[in-house]
Amino acid sequence: MLRYLSASLLLLAALHGQAQNVEFTKDEFKGDKESLKNAQKELKEANSWYETDPPRYEQALPHFLAAQQVNPNNAQLNFRIGHCYLNSTYKSKALPYLQKAYQLDPQVDARIRYMLGRGLHLNARWEEAIAEYKAAQPAPGAKNATAQQNDIRKKIQECESGLALMKTPTRAFIDNVGPAINTPYPEYGPVITADESVMLFTSRRDGGVGDEKDPFIGGYFEDIWQSVKGKDGQWQQAKNLGPTVNTKGHDAVVALSPDGQKLVTYVEDGAGDLYEADLKGAAWNKPGSLGRRINGGQSHESSAAYAPNGRMLYFVSNGSPESSRGGHDIWRLDVEGKGKAENLGSVINTPYDEDGIFVHPDGKTIYFSSQGHNSMGGYDIFKSEWKNGQWTKPENLGWPINTPDDDVFFVLSASGRHGYFASSRDDSQGSRDIYMITFLGPEKPPVLSSEEPLLASRAAPVRQTLLAPAVPIATAQVTILKGTVTDADSKQPIEATIELVDNALNQSIASFKSNSQSGRYLVSLPSGVNYGIVVRKEGYLFHSENFDLPAGAAYSEVVKDIPLKKLDVGAKVVLNNIFFDFDKATLRKESTAELERLVQLMTTEYPALRIEISGHTDNVGKAEYNKDLSLRRAKAVVDYLTAHGVAAARLTSAGYGDTQPVAPNTTKEGRQLNRRTEFKVVAK
Repeated sequence: MLRYLSASLLLLAALHGQAQNVEFTKDEFKGDKESLKNAQKELKEANSWYETDPPRYEQALPHFLAAQQVNPNNAQLNFRIGHCYLNSTYKSKALPYLQKAYQLDPQVDARIRYMLGRGLHLNARWEEAIAEYKAAQPAPGAKNATAQQNDIRKKIQECESGLALMKTPTRAFIDNVGPAINTPYPEYGPVITADESVMLFTSRRDGGVGDEKDPFIGGYFEDIWQSVKGKDGQWQQAKNLGPTVNTKGHDAVVALSPDGQKLVTYVEDGAGDLYEADLKGAAWNKPGSLGRRINGGQSHESSAAYAPNGRMLYFVSNGSPESSRGGHDIWRLDVEGKGKAENLGSVINTPYDEDGIFVHPDGKTIYFSSQGHNSMGGYDIFKSEWKNGQWTKPENLGWPINTPDDDVFFVLSASGRHGYFASSRDDSQGSRDIYMITFLGPEKPPVLSSEEPLLASRAAPVRQTLLAPAVPIATAQVTILKGTVTDADSKQPIEATIELVDNALNQSIASFKSNSQSGRYLVSLPSGVNYGIVVRKEGYLFHSENFDLPAGAAYSEVVKDIPLKKLDVGAKVVLNNIFFDFDKATLRKESTAELERLVQLMTTEYPALRIEISGHTDNVGKAEYNKDLSLRRAKAVVDYLTAHGVAAARLTSAGYGDTQPVAPNTTKEGRQLNRRTEFKVVAK
């Protein structure tokens, strides 16, 4: 039996002869009856919380600790303090109390060896924890022996995973985001816009809408708060989202669309449901249920994430037991379709619980938390990619991002440089705080040891910075396009519809709206697609942009302000999604979507409109040739329109060659802008 004892417990066993259990009796406190009386009062209060069903560990703990100040050498008291800590935010604090309990009385509780294993496990003392778990094996024939053995086997596997993962830590910095967001109260569940400009999170602080405490669990009710980044790149003081979203009860945020215009909240409706709200101008509307296709009557829905196209919603639920892998699983639903939700399958979902789903703006990578796979304890954060029509084997994000405790609700910026999650660490403001993970790169040089003493005997030792080898940082394969939509004349922001089209497939991918008050928009463009981007508003000419992003294109962020022109005579629009074969007037198939939009404009939206189609070139080559080529290209567009129902009398074509440049021809970018097809309103 001795070979199973950890090093720490061998020491405790050696000291056991010196330690003595002290009971809360008059004989033990003959000279201090008042302290005994106060301690017994605290114990009575603590036990009333501890022994209720279900136990109220958070309420019991401060009373147990008060009694422990009077008598630190009571085995039962130390055990119960350790047990309370194991069921708190600060689980790692349980270990010294459990060790003390075992030192005072190895038979203090039948669960002591298992609890010691948990305490060591939560402090990443993997090998010692394994020894304790092995010593905690139930006796043959004991009640629930099989379930206990399975649980211990799982815990040992977690320790073995932790031992392996800790040997190759993830190269990242983990920093508290600071007092603008974190308080002495719990903060958790951060969600961000794709460009990291806005963060929403859940907090149980004072100053909320109800500003009252939950009588059952203690602490303030949850509310949703928001912080925005200032021009200096720092998070600004968080503000409550207000009574439209927050109620006097619990309100938690679980998802934010990449553009920050939609959010999903968790509401204690039934077993727990998901609700959705829209941002209208500067204010959120009241959240409404996401409906029965997601929320089941008796099921619990705890987490959700938007795909970048806004059409697919991923969520976590313990419903549909006939198709569940076990516990809470991750599902996805085409919100614009009529079909049922689809389980992500056994590659992602395990017989244990999954939670905290997040879909990266690249559209192909998911991050989620799981108690299964190769977790090192509780929930760990995992990553999987959609490749060749299936999900890859989930990859543990590793130590120190993951810990032996629960690590849930991780989100990642579109750039892939910064992740955000909640944790309880030494530099917390007082409880669970929100932290930022910086995956190593130029922003912060990787340092293995910030200081190395060279002459330790000196009063002011010389120190040398030791830099770790440079590591290439993989950037996300996504482009963030953002800006403001305005009226071209008044410069005032307007709400417009922004449609993304796959030019190669002539398919609409997604549709968004710019904010009605600010005119701001943000769209995520995963690499590997030739995008047509169309901005529309009734009474205005549509505006088109083209982003041809080859597969593997690295992360970039493009700011593009879009002035929409009213449909007036003389107004011109560049048709950025009309393409020709090189040095020819042959329309490429990628032009189809733009041409069809022009047909719709002429036949359905404005059937009396008359326009001029004009072609333009750069100044490379002879002027006469350029003029002829531009005219032939303009005629090719006119021919397409007449072939699709637009009367020829409403159309004219013109070729201006290089005579009307919109940019200098001295650069590659300028010449590309000059090679264009336009239409001009002649009459309406």
